[in-house]
Amino acid sequence: MMAFVLIALIAGAASALMFASIISGALISLVLFYLAPLPLMVAAIGWGPLCASLGGIAAAIGLGALFGLPYCVAFAVTVALPAWWLGHLVLLSRPVGNVAMGKVAVGQPAPKAAAPAEPELEWYPVGRILLWLAGFATLTTIAALLTLGTDAEAIIGTLRRGLMRMLRATDPQSSGEAGQFVDALVRIAPAGATIIAMMTLTLNLWLSAKITATSGRLRRPWPDMKTAELPPMTLVALCIALAFCFTGGLLGIAAQITATALMMGYALTGFAVLHTLTLALKSRTFWLGSTYAVVVVFGWPVIAMVILGLADAMFGFRERFLRSRQPPPLPTP
Repeated sequence: MMAFVLIALIAGAASALMFASIISGALISLVLFYLAPLPLMVAAIGWGPLCASLGGIAAAIGLGALFGLPYCVAFAVTVALPAWWLGHLVLLSRPVGNVAMGKVAVGQPAPKAAAPAEPELEWYPVGRILLWLAGFATLTTIAALLTLGTDAEAIIGTLRRGLMRMLRATDPQSSGEAGQFVDALVRIAPAGATIIAMMTLTLNLWLSAKITATSGRLRRPWPDMKTAELPPMTLVALCIALAFCFTGGLLGIAAQITATALMMGYALTGFAVLHTLTLALKSRTFWLGSTYAVVVVFGWPVIAMVILGLADAMFGFRERFLRSRQPPPLPTP
């Protein structure tokens, strides 16, 4: 028990230090800030959600005592809550199938008691975890924007003033064209923040699962990422969010953030589709590596992955491809 509590406190302290490092303003602190959920996620997956919740509560209280209530709330919402819940979902499972029970014939001696077979487990689907990642990315981005103001005008104004200050600090002779550039950045800032939140949460979860798998503490088998798919109703939610993007105001900003998070979820499933459709290629590693390199370097080609994920959700490309690779059934005599 003492070791369990010690691990929880160490994970919470590490996450709190990484989260609070952003105060220093150093460039490396930005990387540490985005990796702040990692220690708590490792604790959640390796030692259980209770370990992460204990460490997260202790870390939030410590940050609140040192830096004030806003830091406590921000850490709890953006770091501790996602780490605890995502770790819980990774370990969530249920038994499937029935264990066959042997029958003893009348008059026959009963066989010796055999060891009970372990039930087959169905683990929480990766696609639904992706949907929760999109939900947490939406929550954290909206919460961050609400710290800038309680209405759309205040949020946009604060973002614009902050970007203008940064621009003048680097180029004091900035002209009117720079103001137009800042206005464009302000309009896409919520979507950009959502993309960063979605990618960093996904990276943290993947890294924490890899760390626990390497240490031998991952209790679920490593899932087949090629089969990851979002629930069918996600497409409906995306259409509704896109429709509300044209309403304007705070509702429009929230809809833009939600739509961006869901589209990034479809981008990740698009990569899963690409991994499946390239199974028959001899130079599969080259094409996959080139695709990842182009997306990482340029960024905007991720739109192609979004389209591929959406197309698979509507037309079932993976299912058709895998069905075509199966051998034909044997003829009946």
